Parts: sequence; C-alpha cells; structure tokens
Amino acid sequence: MPIALPESLALSKVLGKDTELTPRQIVAELDRYIIGQKDAKKAVAVALRNRYRRQKLPPDLADEVVPKNILMIGPTGVGKTEISRRLARLTSSPFLKIEASKFTEVGYVGRDVESMIRDLVQISVGLIKAEKIEEVRAKAEINTEEKLLDLLLPPPPRKPGLPEEDAEVRFKETREKLRRQLQAGLLEERMIEIDVKERFSSPFEIFSSQGVEEIGIQIQEIFPGLGGKTQRRTVKLKEARDYLIEDEQQRLIDMDQINRLAIDRVEHSGIVFLDEIDKISGRESGHGPEVSREGVQRDLLPIIEGTTVNTRSGLVKTDHILFIGAGAFHVTKPADLIPEMQGRFPIRVELDSLDKGDFIRILTQPANALLKQYQALMATEGIKITFTDDAVDEIAEVAEKVNETHENIGARRLYTVMEKVMEDISFSAPNVRKKNIVIDRAYVQKQLKDIVEDEDLSRFIL
Repeated sequence: MPIALPESLALSKVLGKDTELTPRQIVAELDRYIIGQKDAKKAVAVALRNRYRRQKLPPDLADEVVPKNILMIGPTGVGKTEISRRLARLTSSPFLKIEASKFTEVGYVGRDVESMIRDLVQISVGLIKAEKIEEVRAKAEINTEEKLLDLLLPPPPRKPGLPEEDAEVRFKETREKLRRQLQAGLLEERMIEIDVKERFSSPFEIFSSQGVEEIGIQIQEIFPGLGGKTQRRTVKLKEARDYLIEDEQQRLIDMDQINRLAIDRVEHSGIVFLDEIDKISGRESGHGPEVSREGVQRDLLPIIEGTTVNTRSGLVKTDHILFIGAGAFHVTKPADLIPEMQGRFPIRVELDSLDKGDFIRILTQPANALLKQYQALMATEGIKITFTDDAVDEIAEVAEKVNETHENIGARRLYTVMEKVMEDISFSAPNVRKKNIVIDRAYVQKQLKDIVEDEDLSRFIL
C-alpha cells in the first residue's frame, strides 16, 4: 500500500523545511494548537531559533555552542508534551517522548539510556524515508504504468512470415490503446498475475523494550534477497498498482543515503522529551537492592552532556540534541536533581494549571479543537451537531470541578467529560432520523447529572 506522509512532513511542506522561522512565528504556530503557556512557548521558540543561528556560525565556534536544554515544570495535561511535539513538527525534526522512570541504573535489568538515541534514529530514518519516497513517487508511478502494460500485453514472439516492422507497429498501437484505457481508469477491475514477495515475520523481531532495536523490516532493507518466498498471486489491477508502486519506490530510494541523512538530522535537530523527570529526583527510600534514582540520573548525564552512541545506522553524536525535561514536581523539586543534571537544564519554565476559561478556549479555538473533532466524526454519519455557548460553558465547568475535587489531569479531563456527553448520540448515530442535533446546557447536565452528584462514581468514570 502507498505510504502516507506523516503530519510533520505535510506541515514542513507548507512552511518550507528550511524556512527561517522567527520566534514570533513559532509561537504563533504553537498558538494554533495549544492554549496559554506563553512562557513555555517562548522558551522553545528561542531554542529552535538558536539552532538556526548556530548553523550560521563558523564550524569551530558552532561546535562549542550547545543546546540550552529546557525543564518544564507543571501538572499533567497542561501542554508540556504537545508543545514539544508541535515544535518538532514545524521543521520535521526527529522527536522522541520517553519516560525517564523507564530507565534503570547500569547493572540492573531494564532499559539502557542509549536505547532512546537508537529509537530517535529509527524515527529519523522513517521521516527521511517518507520524504525520499515522496520525491520518487512520480517516477515510481511512471515505471509502474509500464510494468502494468507489460503484464496486460506481454511483447509477442516474432511470427515467421510477418515483417518485424509491422508486428512492432501493431504491438505499439495496441499498447498505446491499453495505456489510454489504463489512464482513464477503465481497467481497474481486470484480474492480473503479479509476483508478491513475503515480508519478514515474528521470528526476526526483537522487542525494543529490552533496549534492542526492532530489526525485522530493517534486515529486509539491507538484504533484499532475504525477503522471503515470492508467490504468484492473481489480484485486481488497482490492487496490483498499489503493490507495484510501493515496490518501485523501495527500489528507487537509497537506504545508505537515508541512514546518513537520518543521523545528520538527529545530530542537528533531534528532540528528546524526557517525561516524569521528577520521578528520578533524589534517592529511593526503603530497604533492599533498590535502584537509586541518582544512579539513573548519572547514567543519563553522558547522553545529555554529549557522547557517541552506536546505532544500526551508524555512530551518532548527542552533543547538539535538544533535551526537554518535564515533570509535575509535586513531591520533589528541581533542586533535588543532582547538580550536574541541574546544570544541563539551564532554562526552566513553569506551566500554569488550567481553569474554566482555558477549557472553553481548548474546546473551541484550536485548529484541532475537541468540539470540531466530534462534529467532524458525526458528520460522517450525516449528522450536524451544534453546541450552544451554555453547553460549552457547562462542559468546562464540570471539567474544572472534577479536576478540583479529584486528581487534576488538566485538559485530559475534557476527553472523559466529552465522551459521556456524546455517548448516547455516538451509539445511535447510524440509526437516528434527526440529522440536526443541538446540544445545550440542559442536555449536558442530563448526561452528567448522576456522575457529578455521585462523588465516588465520578472518581472512577470522570
């Protein structure tokens, strides 16, 4: 099947991958998706702009300019991850989110810290590969058309007694006639035979959770001849086209070049988002052979300071990768990190908790606003959903109230509240006759009444 372009590539095409975005433009783009948090947006915008500035410096000086890593402090659900992810998408930068608590000190069973760089490289390979596949797509489609014509009309053997020139003219005329039919979509249902190469199966897969890369499909890219048996299959022409285009794209791209470009992009624009960094602050309490949190920090430190990691695609220097740490720091504080770690995160920003006004804006304003998503989903069933202002106000008020009385999970609370509001409509949508539905405050209150009034029930549902 054709490979869909990732959102990062689509966005970079709009903005221009090499566009010199100013900090104000970066913040404006982030504002399209994330409400509030001006300080955090400003910090990441400056960090991204500094990468561009560094590229303009002489090589010897550029090597000395290290990224100013950022520590985001704030409760869950206020936009820490989304700010970082959207930042990466602006320039098709490889982005990896990993929980710092997943790592364990060297010598203990668990994930080693270098695995995150290997994972980041694989993400980068995927980005570069998608870009290269898009570049060769036009040529792959032309080549595929010729292959389909060969399958529909194989070159005939020369018949004795018939002049070779006449046979070739007739063959070309028939082929061009088929080409016109093919381009007009008149042959999509015709059955043809193609050779299909089997993909690798599970015996070649190694789980990355143990710190080892997944190598199934990568082995096939390095050694195409090991791709399993080739089977002859009879399929519709439209299905054959998809397979042949994909096969042709793989043939046209250069994996060695992709690996080199992937490493370069990781080294100069990679972003690692270290979530839950507060959970590795200080030391573990209790007795027994527990892994010290300080030990994990010391293992992470060389990666953040700058080292060389061996990956399947080659050696990767981590000196200029941007690390963004994030944590709630409810129990601990940034000062509980070891001094060396504190020094590697010189920029600290505090993100604000969300209130009712923020929830209203989140529901309605962003390009991917939650209400717009539900309206689009119901539109696929031919149903037009309209949310009144008082309905939006009620949804935001309930979300704020539940966050105050129970665990504060920020904007994520809106997802659970909205699901309860839309549950009945979503369930009966395929069979409902009324195609215009208005959701007002009364309807929202009706849907949430029992849950909001029952504190124990709301704890488990909302």
